[in-house]
Amino acid sequence: MAAIVVACAALVVLAVVTFSGPGRSAPGEVRLTRQPDGSMVLADRGSQAPVLDLYEDFDCPVCKDMHARVDPTIARLAREGKVKVVFHAVTIFRDEPMRSNSIRAAAAARCMPEANWLAFRNELYALQPAPHGVASGFTVGELAAAAKKAGAPAAEQCVTAQSYAGTHLAENAKIRIEGTPTLVLEGRMLGGEAFDPAALEQAITGGGGVTV
Repeated sequence: MAAIVVACAALVVLAVVTFSGPGRSAPGEVRLTRQPDGSMVLADRGSQAPVLDLYEDFDCPVCKDMHARVDPTIARLAREGKVKVVFHAVTIFRDEPMRSNSIRAAAAARCMPEANWLAFRNELYALQPAPHGVASGFTVGELAAAAKKAGAPAAEQCVTAQSYAGTHLAENAKIRIEGTPTLVLEGRMLGGEAFDPAALEQAITGGGGVTV
């Protein structure tokens, strides 16, 4: 199963994320906040819950599969204060049309207000171009429509102008990863349990992941 986790590419070294920036929560308050590097943190900042770093490329079909399988579990555990989730939208592909698809989607996600980001993420996976490796997609028109559907019509200009494309690429270059999806729990890479809701919950609540 470990091979499935990195099916979109090969994997290298990752760093553990520390929280900083705006959106400090009162104890017991779970909210989504954007970090200076563009990552999104869903957490009760006052808790001592383990940190789960999730690296995803919105054009990666294996990421879409993982999202469908375990996202409800991850969201529930975050709401319960049992995990701090850090979402990292990355561009892993070097070939076209996947690379441009990914950049457009990730840049658009940076335009989203915190309150609408998770809904927009769902819309991106629903819009993922297919067949993978052949289809161009995530057009600015599609992305702008997705922003409206996610409740953020004011972001349309930012999305259409791809205002954060350069910022996304600059931050993307700093990430030590060549494969998606990748889940890292408290510095440990997760293997097959990343696709199994029950196994993932056990890894999070039972004391760590499996090194691969």
